[in-house]
Amino acid sequence: MRHHTERSKGRALLVATVALLVIGTALAHLERAASGLDVQSLRIGSAPVTVFRQSASAGLAADGSAPVVLIAHGFAGSQQLMQPLATTLAHSGFTAVTFDFPGHGRNVAPMRGGLADTDASLRTLLASMQEMGDYAAQLAGSRGRYAVIGHSMASDIVVRHAQAHAEVEATVALSLFAPSINAQTPPDSPRNLLVIDGALEPGGMATEALRVLAPGEAAGAVARAFATTYGDFRQGTARRAFLSPGVEHIGVLYSSATLEATLDWLSEAFGRPMTGPAFIDERGLWLGLLIAGLVLLAWPLSLVLARFALGSGPAVSSTQDEVVSHRWIGWRGAAMLVIAPAVLTPLILWPVPTHFLPILLGDYLMVHCALYGVLTGIGLVLAGRLLRRPVSGRAPRSVLTRRVAVVFLATAYALLALGLPLDRYAFNLWPEPARLPLVLALLAGTLPWFLADEWLTRARGAPRGAYVASKLAFLVSLVLAIALDPQRLFFLVIIVPLILLLFVIHGLYSRWIAQSTGQPTIAAVANAVVFAWFIAVTFPLVS
Repeated sequence: MRHHTERSKGRALLVATVALLVIGTALAHLERAASGLDVQSLRIGSAPVTVFRQSASAGLAADGSAPVVLIAHGFAGSQQLMQPLATTLAHSGFTAVTFDFPGHGRNVAPMRGGLADTDASLRTLLASMQEMGDYAAQLAGSRGRYAVIGHSMASDIVVRHAQAHAEVEATVALSLFAPSINAQTPPDSPRNLLVIDGALEPGGMATEALRVLAPGEAAGAVARAFATTYGDFRQGTARRAFLSPGVEHIGVLYSSATLEATLDWLSEAFGRPMTGPAFIDERGLWLGLLIAGLVLLAWPLSLVLARFALGSGPAVSSTQDEVVSHRWIGWRGAAMLVIAPAVLTPLILWPVPTHFLPILLGDYLMVHCALYGVLTGIGLVLAGRLLRRPVSGRAPRSVLTRRVAVVFLATAYALLALGLPLDRYAFNLWPEPARLPLVLALLAGTLPWFLADEWLTRARGAPRGAYVASKLAFLVSLVLAIALDPQRLFFLVIIVPLILLLFVIHGLYSRWIAQSTGQPTIAAVANAVVFAWFIAVTFPLVS
């Protein structure tokens, strides 16, 4: 027994060492992206703004001689998502400017109109773009010319802005939709347009790119247009459509092909041909390794948490039932407990209005999670899984106190150890004070769901694959809700891949905690807080 314990400690120490080495290596490479750059943070109105330029030591004076590029993020995004573009351009002598749109990231000014009044939201976004464009023109000095880059939602915004401002020298639209371009649009409106889509995005994106490249012509007639430059940069009529290989809607921002194509296009537009190999901020691999290291580190930490939570003695549950069904089929099995909430929740909520929180789609997600959790909980009670009396009686007060502390520590690790690096290198995860009440409101939905789900999938004797099945069922439930009401819920499609990523990351985290402590509740609370936090800081504030 002692030999087994020593081996377990040895494995935990080895895993922790490997995890820390991976984390350190990933952080070193991620930090290297800003090496040699002058990075300045400021606010323009309510918008947080970051300016990336070569430092004076690199030989560039801040006198307006560098071409300026204004970079805009997409729906539910933030300026951190656009950092690979900003650092890549800055290393090549451009001045890159990123910012948060109203209601996004750390800009707490609401995006007026939301989805209910698209004209009002369009005016809000264009007004913000105008404010940022004025600043970009100021940075550009006497020439006053600058370029714009926009992703997804912002692709439409930057195209409209460039069409209205002749001083915009070039436009790069990622994952483009551009209703303002039609068959009557002049070939230089906007000037020098590059369209980049991910090759794994829906086919409609490529169709839209070809439509914009040759308005009024059949997409099939210009299929050869991909990766071919048409028009003339000097006349502002240059056009190109490009498919970034192997990436989807978010991955297109991190693709080296995207970064290289953007840099080449803007260098040509500003008459600055590349003279040698350029720095490309290929941070996708290092972000993946950072996340993997942080998740891996959670396993040895979960063992430490277990020892603290339980004191001496084996990690056994004091609240588990000694008889739990291992079956999938039957009224006491897990199949109905997984399928029924997934189907019933969107059907019940279909006619129910959910516009009561000042956060776009967050209120629907809160209600969806809450009802889903209640239905799952009812199923667990009817199946008898939460009605058994504890095997070993009530835990002593000291043990309960330690478990509360473990809940706090597990939640803190999930939020801080995982959240802070992602906030720095990937997307905003730090809430402004105005968003903190929304975290608590959303917790009213995520907590019932995760409590019921952890007891369904992590309790002793749960069928194999229960966690995967329940999470897939939840995603299917969201897709069904979108299909029932696409006009209201369409933008949920964008965050489904991110939710899937969180399920994978925090699924491992919760599994280790539940196995080590025998307490599904500990992992449930930690995950509920993380998901409430993620939704509250990611989705746009609206009025």
